[in-house]
Amino acid sequence: MAELKILIADDHDLIRRGLRGLLATQSEWQVVGEVSNGIDAIEMAVRLRPDIAILDFSMPQLNGPAAAAQIAEMAPEIRVIVLTMHDSEQVIREVLQAGAHGFVLKSDADRDLVAAIEAVARNRHFFADWVSELVPMECLTRCITPKIKRTGTSLTEREREIMRLLAHGMTSKAAAIQLQISMRTVESHRINISRKLGLGSIADLVRYAIRNGIIARN
Repeated sequence: MAELKILIADDHDLIRRGLRGLLATQSEWQVVGEVSNGIDAIEMAVRLRPDIAILDFSMPQLNGPAAAAQIAEMAPEIRVIVLTMHDSEQVIREVLQAGAHGFVLKSDADRDLVAAIEAVARNRHFFADWVSELVPMECLTRCITPKIKRTGTSLTEREREIMRLLAHGMTSKAAAIQLQISMRTVESHRINISRKLGLGSIADLVRYAIRNGIIARN
């Protein structure tokens, strides 16, 4: 198989060492970076442009699916495989809807990960046979179908200011005190921000703020 550059993201050093050892059995594959959280995974993926990014489902700051969604938007040529300890239907749907190309249980990594990398490197999706027993094939197909993204309306300067404060961890009450406006006004702006940009949570807001330079990455 052609040479592949691979990024590993997992918050457990022991897991990363195990993955490195497994990938080292393939002479033409090179691990170009390792990180321990979702934010760093996005930054390194965008900077290094690996062919494959292997992301742990559960990581500090941003989990695997959230990081996968951002990588899919910022560097869509990168193929993402998510590793997880969980085999529930909800986890599978979340992984695939985030734009990941493969799903591998950590307990099956010795057996499945090399095959998963080979599959996604050929622009195919990979999931083990047991996945279709949890999620019907038509649902899997819907999950992996690319979705058209809507472009959000531009934020006002006040909305950007409030987003910046909230993304830095301030409560609506604290933001209202700092800006000398009512908490109701802050909440109104927050609702407008979510509506304009399609953001469903504070974590989504933080990711948007980092990606668009509203706040700096630590």
